[in-house]
Amino acid sequence: MDLAWILTIFAIGFLGSFISGMVGIGGSIINYPMLLFIPPLLGFAAFSAQEVSAISAVQVFFASMMGMFVFRKGGLLHKQLVLYMGVSIIVGSFLGSFVSNSLPSSAINMVYAVLALIAAILMFLPKKGLEGQDVSQVMFNKPLAVILALIIGTVSGIVGAAGAFITVPVMLVVLKIPTRIAIASSLAITFISSIGSTAGKLMGGHMLLIPSIALVAASLIASPLGAKLSKKINTKILQWILAVLITATVIKIWMSILF
Repeated sequence: MDLAWILTIFAIGFLGSFISGMVGIGGSIINYPMLLFIPPLLGFAAFSAQEVSAISAVQVFFASMMGMFVFRKGGLLHKQLVLYMGVSIIVGSFLGSFVSNSLPSSAINMVYAVLALIAAILMFLPKKGLEGQDVSQVMFNKPLAVILALIIGTVSGIVGAAGAFITVPVMLVVLKIPTRIAIASSLAITFISSIGSTAGKLMGGHMLLIPSIALVAASLIASPLGAKLSKKINTKILQWILAVLITATVIKIWMSILF
């Protein structure tokens, strides 16, 4: 086994997990394109889309779990929001991840590209959440949250993404949740969602042991560091970081599809 190859996978996982903890995403929006494009650029064997989505699902599981533990200590988790969206999203994610095993790589890439494009558009729309609100004061539309979580879980389960990169924009723009509470709650929802998507990928037989271990090791170190930094950064900066990341990913993935 090539050490340089393992270190490359670890570095990709470290970056994705650090950003995961900082802006409340699972990290797959970073890891998916990087795992797809960087190894072959460095002369290593390329992963298939199914393999990338499978090992990304494992990384998301551990990165969101570690980030969630850090935010839980700060009292930023909205337990009711996590319950309503979490239960709904795990049903969708399990269904989506199981269905993806029978889809061609081109279809998985297209689903990912459309999902990322929607997330990017949402991030540039006005956010009306009251940033100074305490968790106990934050109210939301429960039926709408359940329906949106089911849709997000299904389509994101197809790409092993757990849906966090679109869950945060939906929370901010549609449900009007304050930024820090949205980030903290999203990590908890992502952790719940990743249970379904990871189980589906394991059943599909696309899981690769060594890359998964490298990504998990990176997640355990980097995600808590990102979460701690998030608490110290201005909420507007966090929103712009997420917006830039999603937009860059949209451009890259659509260029690969179209050209």
